[in-house]
Amino acid sequence: MRLAAIDIGSNAARLLISEVSTDSDGKTAFNKVNLVRVPLRLGFDVFEKKEISPEKSDMILHTIKAYKHLIQAYNVSHIKAAATSAMRDAINAGEIIDRVRDETGILIEVISGGSEAALIYENHIAENLDRDHAYLYIDVGGGSTELTFFAGNKLVFSASFNIGTIRLLKKQVTEQHWDNMKDFIKRETKDYPNNIIAIGSGGNINKIFSISKRKEGKSLHVDLLKDYYKEFSSFSLADRMQLYKLREDRADVIVPALLIYINVMRWANSPEIYVPKIGLADGLIQHLYADLKKKGIEV
Repeated sequence: MRLAAIDIGSNAARLLISEVSTDSDGKTAFNKVNLVRVPLRLGFDVFEKKEISPEKSDMILHTIKAYKHLIQAYNVSHIKAAATSAMRDAINAGEIIDRVRDETGILIEVISGGSEAALIYENHIAENLDRDHAYLYIDVGGGSTELTFFAGNKLVFSASFNIGTIRLLKKQVTEQHWDNMKDFIKRETKDYPNNIIAIGSGGNINKIFSISKRKEGKSLHVDLLKDYYKEFSSFSLADRMQLYKLREDRADVIVPALLIYINVMRWANSPEIYVPKIGLADGLIQHLYADLKKKGIEV
């Protein structure tokens, strides 16, 4: 059976199509069939003007229509669509959601920051890792950063902070925002000194991992992230695009993303980060699968 998830973030919209199968032992596997990304960049409208422009509204509709064609072409059985920080803040989000539903039949759910963090945890990556350590999921988006802390085979906390790459570029993040995140992290992780491993998700940390040429399953040390931050910061946007073969919509946000990852890891005393290529869309599909099973729908 094929399931699909649409993740409408502050920087891009993603469609993930996965094949879900169960083996003879009853273990479920989620195999990616296709992943499509469109850089809508909604945050550049919302975090400054508090609403999504007519041009960007049209782009959302065209994107969802294109995604619907792909969903039909891949014979997808069920779909879940969610929007995050930019749509949470946009005063005209309701109008856009109604328009998309009326013209495509796809209902977009605007989820809270806490729900976003919990959905990323749906991937359960930490359950397959060494239980002697605690694990901090860090998902950095354009509008917010989601943190999920996992220790002793238990979910300790999920939290969302309005610190994101586009907000930083638009100078919408104050010292108070940083202080609130720092105080929270230090307070909630103080019982796990020198024992926390970070798990990163988001397009920027995946790009850094790719640039590092590390083998899959290997970690990145926080000092390496600091080196990349200094290196990338020393170049102009055009130079970053040319030297590292980055699209413009990646080259501008990768520097503030590195700053967020570095700060979170520093405050949690986490020396290394694993990058297992997970994200909100993966969590949405796992959540959709669990809902279907709960309702007794054959999957």
